[in-house]
Amino acid sequence: MMATFGFIGTGNMGGALARAACRRVPSDEVFLANRTMEKAQALAAELECRVADNEAIARSADFIFLGVKPQMMADMLSEIAPLLEQRETRFVLVSMAAGLSLEDIARMAGGDYPVIRIMPNTPSAIGEGMILYTCGKGVTKTEEKEFLDSMAGAGRFAAIPESQMDVGSAVSGCGPAFVDLFIEALADGGVACGLPRAAAMEFAAQMVVGSARLVLESGSHPGALKDDVCSPGGSTIQGVRTLEKNGFRSAVMEAVIAACEKSAALGK
Repeated sequence: MMATFGFIGTGNMGGALARAACRRVPSDEVFLANRTMEKAQALAAELECRVADNEAIARSADFIFLGVKPQMMADMLSEIAPLLEQRETRFVLVSMAAGLSLEDIARMAGGDYPVIRIMPNTPSAIGEGMILYTCGKGVTKTEEKEFLDSMAGAGRFAAIPESQMDVGSAVSGCGPAFVDLFIEALADGGVACGLPRAAAMEFAAQMVVGSARLVLESGSHPGALKDDVCSPGGSTIQGVRTLEKNGFRSAVMEAVIAACEKSAALGK
């Protein structure tokens, strides 16, 4: 029997994962709930899945995705905790809240329930996500496999120790915003040199896509790939020199550290 997937919260991340689920799970087994019901209804119409409320999902979904902000998690879980306690069927809570540990989620939910903690990113919406996850001690291997098989439409999954979740999220979860800034800056530079805006944006975005795939598929170190483009006395090495002069790598490293520290602070 196919598992049912309930999404409490259909914002950017919840909506992205609901889209991923509908690529592998029959749409009538996917249920969406949101504080603003119209938002859930619009996404359900797009995906041809079902609208529900928090209580209905708490009563019956096999995998319950908790897509609310960290500061709202305790209140939401306290409201559905009595329903979870009454359940006679097994379920798994799936949290995507930054800064909240497996133990935090179980405590807020009021029981020693199986929990999977995930850190997805926005490219999950198009099946190109980098999703970090860690399973609580109550999650069986069968449940982990069913979760991964059903959510494979989101992209690439990597199991990591929970102790690395904040820093992993700072790289892959916050990273899309950093890359978007980079793409925008590249396009702006192209426009400054005479390219039409649409062309500059396309060139920059596709270059990032191709460069990332080359790193993953070649197995080469990014530094070696960078060296391959930098001909002696050429234009690329002058651009690299300018980036280094302006602290490009240091700025990126500091951004990751700042994001990691903020993620860790959210759970305190």
